[in-house]
Amino acid sequence: MMLFKERPPVIRTLRGWAVSVLQEAGAVRECEEHGWMMDRGNPEARGRALAAAHLDPPPEVSSDEAVAEVRDVLDSIGDTCPECPPGD
Repeated sequence: MMLFKERPPVIRTLRGWAVSVLQEAGAVRECEEHGWMMDRGNPEARGRALAAAHLDPPPEVSSDEAVAEVRDVLDSIGDTCPECPPGD
């Protein structure tokens, strides 16, 4: 019987990497029902995500490009799920 070490999912796009960084920092969360990313509105978490992007960008991506992608993802999402009824 072969045992395999569980690996984290492979991130295939720069946007996917940026979402992962934002989730790890606690800056965004996923709607449990619909899967949309939502901004938590936490400035400290945003700062942690931007610092992580600057200090540890993905291979073959500059720090400036990584930070720009994190900012682009933040700018593209809101703080509510577009599919959830208002007030949820």
